[in-house]
Amino acid sequence: MNALAWLSVAVFLAAYTLIATEKVHRVAAALGGAGIMLLIHATGARSAFFSEHAGIDWNVIFLLLGMMIIVGVLKETGVFEYLAIWAAKRARGRPFRLMVLLVLITATASALLDNVTTVLLIAPVTFLVCERLAVNPVPFLIAEAMASNIGGAATLVGDPPNIIIASRGGLTFNDFLVHMAPMVIVLMAVFVGLCRLMFGHMFRYDPERASSVMALDEKEAISDRRLLWQSLAVLALVMAAFVLHPVLHYEPSVVALLGAGVLVAATRVRTEQALAEVEWPTLVFFAGLFVMVGGLVETGVIEELSGAAVAATAGRPELTTMGLLGASAALSAIVDNIPYVATMSPIVEQLVQADGGHHALWWALAFGADLGGNATAVGAAANVVVLGIAARNGTPISFWQFTRYGLIVTAVTVTLVAPYLWLRYLL
Repeated sequence: MNALAWLSVAVFLAAYTLIATEKVHRVAAALGGAGIMLLIHATGARSAFFSEHAGIDWNVIFLLLGMMIIVGVLKETGVFEYLAIWAAKRARGRPFRLMVLLVLITATASALLDNVTTVLLIAPVTFLVCERLAVNPVPFLIAEAMASNIGGAATLVGDPPNIIIASRGGLTFNDFLVHMAPMVIVLMAVFVGLCRLMFGHMFRYDPERASSVMALDEKEAISDRRLLWQSLAVLALVMAAFVLHPVLHYEPSVVALLGAGVLVAATRVRTEQALAEVEWPTLVFFAGLFVMVGGLVETGVIEELSGAAVAATAGRPELTTMGLLGASAALSAIVDNIPYVATMSPIVEQLVQADGGHHALWWALAFGADLGGNATAVGAAANVVVLGIAARNGTPISFWQFTRYGLIVTAVTVTLVAPYLWLRYLL
Protein backbone atom coordinates (compact mmCIF):
# COMPACT_ATOMS: atom_id res chain seq x y z
CA MET A 1 0.00 0.00 0.00
CA ASN A 2 1.15 3.55 -0.70
CA ALA A 3 1.52 6.41 1.80
CA LEU A 4 -2.01 7.72 1.12
CA ALA A 5 -3.50 4.31 1.84
CA TRP A 6 -1.65 4.10 5.18
CA LEU A 7 -2.77 7.64 6.03
CA SER A 8 -6.40 6.79 5.27
CA VAL A 9 -6.10 3.73 7.55
CA ALA A 10 -4.75 5.97 10.33
CA VAL A 11 -7.64 8.42 9.91
CA PHE A 12 -10.20 5.61 9.94
CA LEU A 13 -8.68 3.96 13.03
CA ALA A 14 -8.54 7.29 14.86
CA ALA A 15 -12.19 8.04 14.11
CA TYR A 16 -13.21 4.49 14.99
CA THR A 17 -11.35 4.74 18.30
CA LEU A 18 -13.21 7.95 19.15
CA ILE A 19 -16.51 6.27 18.29
CA ALA A 20 -15.65 3.19 20.36
CA THR A 21 -14.37 5.10 23.40
CA GLU A 22 -17.09 7.77 23.11
CA LYS A 23 -14.56 10.51 23.84
CA VAL A 24 -16.55 12.64 21.40
CA HIS A 25 -20.04 12.19 20.00
CA ARG A 26 -20.11 9.49 17.31
CA VAL A 27 -21.61 11.92 14.77
CA ALA A 28 -18.76 14.38 15.34
CA ALA A 29 -16.19 11.56 15.03
CA ALA A 30 -17.73 10.27 11.77
CA LEU A 31 -18.03 13.73 10.23
CA GLY A 32 -14.51 14.65 11.34
CA GLY A 33 -13.11 11.44 9.83
CA ALA A 34 -15.03 12.01 6.61
CA GLY A 35 -13.76 15.60 6.39
CA ILE A 36 -10.14 14.53 6.84
CA MET A 37 -10.55 11.79 4.20
CA LEU A 38 -11.67 14.49 1.77
CA LEU A 39 -8.92 16.86 2.93
CA ILE A 40 -6.10 14.38 2.26
CA HIS A 41 -7.68 13.36 -1.08
CA ALA A 42 -8.20 9.75 0.00
CA THR A 43 -11.56 10.28 -1.67
CA GLY A 44 -13.10 13.20 -3.53
CA ALA A 45 -16.47 14.89 -3.87
CA ARG A 46 -17.40 12.88 -6.96
CA SER A 47 -16.61 9.57 -5.25
CA ALA A 48 -18.08 10.57 -1.89
CA PHE A 49 -21.41 11.75 -3.28
CA PHE A 50 -21.89 9.88 -6.55
CA SER A 51 -19.87 6.63 -6.51
CA GLU A 52 -21.96 3.47 -6.20
CA HIS A 53 -19.21 1.50 -4.48
CA ALA A 54 -17.14 4.14 -2.65
CA GLY A 55 -19.56 6.87 -1.71
CA ILE A 56 -22.56 7.60 0.46
CA ASP A 57 -25.18 4.91 -0.09
CA TRP A 58 -28.14 7.18 -0.72
CA ASN A 59 -30.42 4.14 -1.00
CA VAL A 60 -29.76 3.41 2.67
CA ILE A 61 -30.07 7.07 3.71
CA PHE A 62 -33.38 7.66 1.94
CA LEU A 63 -34.77 4.25 2.90
CA LEU A 64 -34.20 5.24 6.52
CA LEU A 65 -35.66 8.72 5.98
CA GLY A 66 -38.82 7.39 4.30
CA MET A 67 -39.44 4.71 6.92
CA MET A 68 -38.79 7.14 9.79
CA ILE A 69 -41.48 9.45 8.40
CA ILE A 70 -43.94 6.55 8.06
CA VAL A 71 -43.19 5.48 11.65
CA GLY A 72 -43.69 9.09 12.77
CA VAL A 73 -47.20 9.14 11.29
CA LEU A 74 -48.01 5.70 12.72
CA LYS A 75 -47.01 6.90 16.17
CA GLU A 76 -49.82 9.48 16.06
CA THR A 77 -52.44 6.69 15.87
CA GLY A 78 -51.60 4.99 19.17
CA VAL A 79 -50.86 1.69 17.42
CA PHE A 80 -47.53 1.26 19.23
CA GLU A 81 -49.26 1.53 22.60
CA TYR A 82 -51.75 -1.08 21.35
CA LEU A 83 -48.98 -3.48 20.32
CA ALA A 84 -47.12 -2.90 23.58
CA ILE A 85 -50.11 -3.86 25.70
CA TRP A 86 -50.92 -6.82 23.42
CA ALA A 87 -47.37 -8.18 23.65
CA ALA A 88 -47.18 -7.72 27.42
CA LYS A 89 -50.50 -9.53 27.90
CA ARG A 90 -49.43 -12.42 25.67
CA ALA A 91 -46.23 -12.73 27.74
CA ARG A 92 -48.28 -12.62 30.97
CA GLY A 93 -46.11 -9.72 32.11
CA ARG A 94 -42.98 -11.88 32.34
CA PRO A 95 -39.97 -9.98 30.92
CA PHE A 96 -38.07 -12.91 29.37
CA ARG A 97 -41.21 -14.28 27.69
CA LEU A 98 -41.75 -10.79 26.33
CA MET A 99 -38.16 -10.66 25.02
CA VAL A 100 -38.61 -14.00 23.24
CA LEU A 101 -41.85 -12.81 21.68
CA LEU A 102 -40.35 -9.51 20.48
CA VAL A 103 -37.16 -11.19 19.23
CA LEU A 104 -39.10 -13.75 17.17
CA ILE A 105 -41.39 -11.05 15.74
CA THR A 106 -38.32 -8.97 14.84
CA ALA A 107 -36.52 -11.86 13.13
CA THR A 108 -39.60 -12.88 11.13
CA ALA A 109 -40.37 -9.33 10.05
CA SER A 110 -36.72 -8.76 9.09
CA ALA A 111 -36.87 -11.70 6.69
CA LEU A 112 -39.88 -10.17 4.93
CA LEU A 113 -38.85 -6.53 5.12
CA ASP A 114 -35.34 -5.19 5.52
CA ASN A 115 -33.87 -5.26 9.02
CA VAL A 116 -33.65 -1.47 9.34
CA THR A 117 -37.37 -1.03 8.66
CA THR A 118 -38.15 -3.70 11.22
CA VAL A 119 -36.20 -2.11 14.08
CA LEU A 120 -37.74 1.26 13.25
CA LEU A 121 -41.17 -0.31 13.79
CA ILE A 122 -40.39 -2.50 16.80
CA ALA A 123 -38.30 -0.07 18.90
CA PRO A 124 -41.20 2.27 19.82
CA VAL A 125 -43.22 -0.79 20.93
CA THR A 126 -40.31 -1.90 23.10
CA PHE A 127 -40.05 1.40 24.95
CA LEU A 128 -43.75 1.49 25.67
CA VAL A 129 -44.06 -2.08 26.92
CA CYS A 130 -40.91 -1.78 29.07
CA GLU A 131 -42.33 1.36 30.62
CA ARG A 132 -45.54 -0.50 31.43
CA LEU A 133 -43.63 -3.34 33.11
CA ALA A 134 -40.97 -1.09 34.70
CA VAL A 135 -38.07 -3.01 33.13
CA ASN A 136 -34.89 -1.78 31.46
CA PRO A 137 -35.40 -1.53 27.66
CA VAL A 138 -31.66 -1.76 26.83
CA PRO A 139 -31.34 -5.58 26.73
CA PHE A 140 -34.53 -5.76 24.65
CA LEU A 141 -33.20 -3.26 22.11
CA ILE A 142 -29.81 -4.99 21.83
CA ALA A 143 -31.48 -8.38 21.37
CA GLU A 144 -33.85 -6.99 18.73
CA ALA A 145 -31.04 -5.42 16.71
CA MET A 146 -29.17 -8.73 16.67
CA ALA A 147 -32.32 -10.72 15.86
CA SER A 148 -32.98 -8.39 12.92
CA ASN A 149 -29.53 -9.11 11.49
CA ILE A 150 -29.90 -12.87 11.94
CA GLY A 151 -33.46 -12.97 10.59
CA GLY A 152 -32.58 -10.65 7.71
CA ALA A 153 -29.97 -13.16 6.51
CA ALA A 154 -32.75 -15.59 5.53
CA THR A 155 -33.96 -13.80 2.40
CA LEU A 156 -32.76 -11.69 -0.50
CA VAL A 157 -34.55 -8.57 0.75
CA GLY A 158 -33.82 -9.04 4.47
CA ASP A 159 -30.37 -7.44 4.57
CA PRO A 160 -28.87 -4.98 2.04
CA PRO A 161 -25.69 -7.07 1.51
CA ASN A 162 -27.88 -9.93 0.29
CA ILE A 163 -29.25 -7.73 -2.50
CA ILE A 164 -25.69 -6.96 -3.66
CA ILE A 165 -24.72 -10.66 -3.51
CA ALA A 166 -27.82 -11.73 -5.44
CA SER A 167 -27.13 -9.18 -8.16
CA ARG A 168 -23.49 -10.25 -8.57
CA GLY A 169 -24.11 -13.98 -8.25
CA GLY A 170 -27.28 -14.22 -10.31
CA LEU A 171 -29.11 -15.65 -7.30
CA THR A 172 -32.89 -15.58 -6.81
CA PHE A 173 -35.19 -14.99 -3.86
CA ASN A 174 -35.81 -18.74 -3.70
CA ASP A 175 -32.06 -19.48 -3.67
CA PHE A 176 -31.75 -17.58 -0.40
CA LEU A 177 -34.77 -19.36 1.07
CA VAL A 178 -33.30 -22.77 0.22
CA HIS A 179 -29.69 -22.13 1.24
CA MET A 180 -29.85 -19.48 3.99
CA ALA A 181 -33.25 -19.78 5.70
CA PRO A 182 -32.87 -23.32 7.17
CA MET A 183 -29.69 -22.38 9.04
CA VAL A 184 -31.17 -19.04 10.12
CA ILE A 185 -33.98 -20.92 11.89
CA VAL A 186 -31.37 -22.94 13.81
CA LEU A 187 -29.41 -19.78 14.64
CA MET A 188 -32.54 -18.07 15.99
CA ALA A 189 -33.23 -21.00 18.31
CA VAL A 190 -29.66 -20.77 19.61
CA PHE A 191 -29.92 -16.99 19.89
CA VAL A 192 -32.97 -17.25 22.15
CA GLY A 193 -30.90 -19.45 24.46
CA LEU A 194 -28.05 -16.93 24.37
CA CYS A 195 -30.49 -14.16 25.35
CA ARG A 196 -31.38 -16.16 28.44
CA LEU A 197 -27.71 -16.52 29.37
CA MET A 198 -26.74 -12.91 28.59
CA PHE A 199 -29.78 -11.00 29.83
CA GLY A 200 -31.71 -13.35 32.12
CA HIS A 201 -30.19 -11.94 35.31
CA MET A 202 -31.38 -8.43 34.39
CA PHE A 203 -35.09 -9.28 34.53
CA ARG A 204 -37.30 -8.98 37.57
CA TYR A 205 -40.91 -10.14 37.48
CA ASP A 206 -43.26 -7.67 39.17
CA PRO A 207 -46.66 -9.35 39.85
CA GLU A 208 -48.38 -6.03 40.56
CA ARG A 209 -47.17 -4.48 37.30
CA ALA A 210 -48.11 -7.64 35.42
CA SER A 211 -51.60 -7.63 36.92
CA SER A 212 -52.13 -3.99 36.01
CA VAL A 213 -51.06 -4.69 32.42
CA MET A 214 -53.36 -7.74 32.16
CA ALA A 215 -56.28 -5.52 33.21
CA LEU A 216 -55.70 -3.06 30.34
CA ASP A 217 -57.74 -3.03 27.13
CA GLU A 218 -55.36 -2.51 24.22
CA LYS A 219 -58.17 -1.31 21.94
CA GLU A 220 -58.54 1.84 24.01
CA ALA A 221 -55.00 2.87 23.02
CA ILE A 222 -56.01 3.61 19.43
CA SER A 223 -56.57 7.37 19.23
CA ASP A 224 -57.25 7.85 15.49
CA ARG A 225 -58.74 4.84 13.68
CA ARG A 226 -59.01 6.56 10.31
CA LEU A 227 -55.35 7.58 10.32
CA LEU A 228 -54.45 4.06 11.49
CA TRP A 229 -56.14 2.39 8.52
CA GLN A 230 -54.62 4.90 6.12
CA SER A 231 -51.15 4.33 7.59
CA LEU A 232 -51.50 0.54 7.58
CA ALA A 233 -52.67 0.57 3.96
CA VAL A 234 -49.62 2.58 2.91
CA LEU A 235 -47.30 0.42 5.02
CA ALA A 236 -48.78 -2.75 3.49
CA LEU A 237 -48.15 -1.39 -0.02
CA VAL A 238 -44.59 -0.44 0.93
CA MET A 239 -43.95 -3.93 2.34
CA ALA A 240 -45.42 -5.58 -0.75
CA ALA A 241 -43.20 -3.45 -2.98
CA PHE A 242 -40.15 -4.48 -0.92
CA VAL A 243 -40.97 -8.17 -1.37
CA LEU A 244 -41.73 -7.69 -5.08
CA HIS A 245 -38.47 -5.83 -5.75
CA PRO A 246 -37.22 -8.56 -8.17
CA VAL A 247 -40.38 -8.01 -10.25
CA LEU A 248 -41.05 -4.27 -9.89
CA HIS A 249 -37.39 -3.16 -9.93
CA TYR A 250 -38.06 -0.20 -7.64
CA GLU A 251 -35.29 0.40 -5.12
CA PRO A 252 -36.41 0.16 -1.47
CA SER A 253 -35.42 3.80 -0.96
CA VAL A 254 -37.77 4.92 -3.75
CA VAL A 255 -40.59 2.81 -2.32
CA ALA A 256 -40.09 4.22 1.19
CA LEU A 257 -40.00 7.83 -0.02
CA LEU A 258 -43.12 7.33 -2.17
CA GLY A 259 -44.93 5.78 0.80
CA ALA A 260 -43.88 8.60 3.11
CA GLY A 261 -44.93 11.24 0.56
CA VAL A 262 -48.35 9.68 -0.02
CA LEU A 263 -48.97 9.29 3.71
CA VAL A 264 -48.09 12.88 4.57
CA ALA A 265 -50.00 14.30 1.60
CA ALA A 266 -53.14 12.20 2.02
CA THR A 267 -53.62 12.50 5.79
CA ARG A 268 -54.26 15.27 8.27
CA VAL A 269 -50.89 14.86 9.98
CA ARG A 270 -48.83 18.03 9.81
CA THR A 271 -45.47 17.76 8.05
CA GLU A 272 -43.73 18.99 11.18
CA GLN A 273 -45.24 16.10 13.18
CA ALA A 274 -44.09 13.51 10.64
CA LEU A 275 -40.56 14.92 10.47
CA ALA A 276 -40.25 15.17 14.25
CA GLU A 277 -39.54 11.43 14.50
CA VAL A 278 -36.71 11.44 11.94
CA GLU A 279 -33.38 10.45 13.54
CA TRP A 280 -31.30 13.15 11.82
CA PRO A 281 -28.11 12.41 13.83
CA THR A 282 -28.30 8.76 12.71
CA LEU A 283 -28.59 9.75 9.04
CA VAL A 284 -25.63 12.14 9.33
CA PHE A 285 -23.58 9.47 11.13
CA PHE A 286 -24.21 7.03 8.27
CA ALA A 287 -23.18 9.62 5.71
CA GLY A 288 -19.89 10.25 7.52
CA LEU A 289 -19.24 6.53 7.95
CA PHE A 290 -19.84 5.87 4.24
CA VAL A 291 -17.38 8.60 3.26
CA MET A 292 -14.72 7.22 5.61
CA VAL A 293 -15.11 3.67 4.31
CA GLY A 294 -15.15 5.09 0.78
CA GLY A 295 -11.69 6.51 1.47
CA LEU A 296 -10.48 2.99 2.30
CA VAL A 297 -12.11 1.66 -0.87
CA GLU A 298 -10.65 4.40 -3.11
CA THR A 299 -7.11 3.94 -1.77
CA GLY A 300 -7.34 0.17 -2.24
CA VAL A 301 -7.13 -0.77 1.44
CA ILE A 302 -10.23 -2.99 1.57
CA GLU A 303 -9.40 -4.69 -1.73
CA GLU A 304 -5.84 -5.28 -0.47
CA LEU A 305 -7.13 -6.91 2.71
CA SER A 306 -9.72 -8.99 0.86
CA GLY A 307 -7.22 -10.02 -1.80
CA ALA A 308 -4.69 -11.11 0.83
CA ALA A 309 -7.30 -13.28 2.53
CA VAL A 310 -8.24 -14.88 -0.77
CA ALA A 311 -4.61 -15.42 -1.85
CA ALA A 312 -3.84 -17.20 1.39
CA THR A 313 -6.36 -19.93 0.56
CA ALA A 314 -6.19 -20.02 -3.26
CA GLY A 315 -6.74 -23.43 -4.84
CA ARG A 316 -8.20 -24.95 -1.67
CA PRO A 317 -12.01 -24.62 -1.70
CA GLU A 318 -12.43 -25.71 1.92
CA LEU A 319 -9.96 -23.11 3.20
CA THR A 320 -11.30 -20.47 0.81
CA THR A 321 -14.88 -20.96 2.04
CA MET A 322 -13.98 -21.01 5.73
CA GLY A 323 -11.50 -18.15 5.31
CA LEU A 324 -14.10 -16.07 3.50
CA LEU A 325 -16.67 -16.76 6.23
CA GLY A 326 -14.26 -15.73 9.00
CA ALA A 327 -12.77 -12.73 7.19
CA SER A 328 -16.21 -11.44 6.22
CA ALA A 329 -17.43 -11.68 9.80
CA ALA A 330 -14.32 -9.92 11.13
CA LEU A 331 -14.25 -7.11 8.56
CA SER A 332 -18.03 -6.54 8.70
CA ALA A 333 -17.65 -5.95 12.41
CA ILE A 334 -15.19 -3.12 11.74
CA VAL A 335 -16.67 -1.49 8.64
CA ASP A 336 -20.31 -1.44 7.63
CA ASN A 337 -21.17 -4.71 5.85
CA ILE A 338 -22.72 -2.93 2.84
CA PRO A 339 -19.54 -1.34 1.41
CA TYR A 340 -17.56 -4.44 2.43
CA VAL A 341 -19.79 -6.74 0.37
CA ALA A 342 -19.82 -4.27 -2.53
CA THR A 343 -16.01 -4.43 -2.57
CA MET A 344 -15.67 -8.17 -1.98
CA SER A 345 -18.38 -9.46 -4.34
CA PRO A 346 -16.37 -8.98 -7.58
CA ILE A 347 -13.52 -11.02 -6.07
CA VAL A 348 -15.92 -13.78 -5.00
CA GLU A 349 -17.49 -13.75 -8.47
CA GLN A 350 -14.09 -14.53 -10.00
CA LEU A 351 -13.44 -17.29 -7.45
CA VAL A 352 -16.84 -18.87 -8.11
CA GLN A 353 -16.18 -18.89 -11.85
CA ALA A 354 -12.73 -20.43 -11.32
CA ASP A 355 -14.27 -23.08 -9.07
CA GLY A 356 -16.79 -24.18 -11.69
CA GLY A 357 -19.74 -22.14 -10.42
CA HIS A 358 -19.61 -23.48 -6.84
CA HIS A 359 -22.02 -21.27 -4.88
CA ALA A 360 -20.73 -22.15 -1.40
CA LEU A 361 -18.57 -19.02 -1.52
CA TRP A 362 -21.59 -16.77 -2.00
CA TRP A 363 -23.27 -18.27 1.07
CA ALA A 364 -20.05 -17.91 3.07
CA LEU A 365 -19.89 -14.23 2.11
CA ALA A 366 -23.57 -13.69 2.96
CA PHE A 367 -23.43 -15.45 6.33
CA GLY A 368 -20.14 -13.80 7.28
CA ALA A 369 -21.28 -10.28 6.39
CA ASP A 370 -24.79 -10.58 7.86
CA LEU A 371 -23.76 -12.26 11.13
CA GLY A 372 -20.54 -10.25 11.48
CA GLY A 373 -22.68 -7.12 11.55
CA ASN A 374 -23.79 -8.15 15.05
CA ALA A 375 -20.27 -7.96 16.48
CA THR A 376 -20.08 -4.20 17.07
CA ALA A 377 -22.41 -1.25 17.42
CA VAL A 378 -21.49 0.04 13.94
CA GLY A 379 -21.28 -3.29 12.10
CA ALA A 380 -24.79 -3.10 10.62
CA ALA A 381 -27.28 -0.38 9.80
CA ALA A 382 -29.88 -1.80 12.20
CA ASN A 383 -27.46 -1.48 15.14
CA VAL A 384 -26.79 2.19 14.45
CA VAL A 385 -30.50 2.93 14.11
CA VAL A 386 -31.31 1.21 17.42
CA LEU A 387 -28.57 3.17 19.22
CA GLY A 388 -29.93 6.40 17.75
CA ILE A 389 -33.48 5.63 18.89
CA ALA A 390 -32.26 4.65 22.36
CA ALA A 391 -30.35 7.92 22.76
CA ARG A 392 -33.36 9.89 21.58
CA ASN A 393 -35.55 8.22 24.22
CA GLY A 394 -33.18 8.94 27.09
CA THR A 395 -31.66 5.45 27.47
CA PRO A 396 -28.35 5.64 25.55
CA ILE A 397 -26.53 2.42 24.70
CA SER A 398 -22.75 2.77 24.62
CA PHE A 399 -20.54 1.26 21.93
CA TRP A 400 -19.06 -1.30 24.33
CA GLN A 401 -22.35 -2.07 26.02
CA PHE A 402 -23.60 -3.34 22.67
CA THR A 403 -20.31 -4.81 21.48
CA ARG A 404 -19.59 -7.00 24.50
CA TYR A 405 -22.77 -8.96 23.76
CA GLY A 406 -22.38 -8.70 19.99
CA LEU A 407 -18.97 -10.37 20.02
CA ILE A 408 -20.43 -13.38 21.87
CA VAL A 409 -23.39 -13.71 19.50
CA THR A 410 -21.22 -13.36 16.39
CA ALA A 411 -18.66 -15.90 17.64
CA VAL A 412 -21.34 -18.49 18.41
CA THR A 413 -23.41 -18.02 15.25
CA VAL A 414 -20.44 -17.93 12.85
CA THR A 415 -18.98 -21.03 14.54
CA LEU A 416 -22.28 -22.86 13.97
CA VAL A 417 -22.43 -21.81 10.32
CA ALA A 418 -18.96 -23.24 9.58
CA PRO A 419 -19.98 -26.93 9.94
CA TYR A 420 -23.21 -26.21 8.07
CA LEU A 421 -21.27 -24.93 5.06
CA TRP A 422 -18.78 -27.78 5.35
CA LEU A 423 -21.38 -30.56 5.53
CA ARG A 424 -23.74 -29.17 2.91
CA TYR A 425 -21.30 -27.94 0.26
CA LEU A 426 -17.76 -29.18 0.89
CA LEU A 427 -17.90 -32.70 2.34
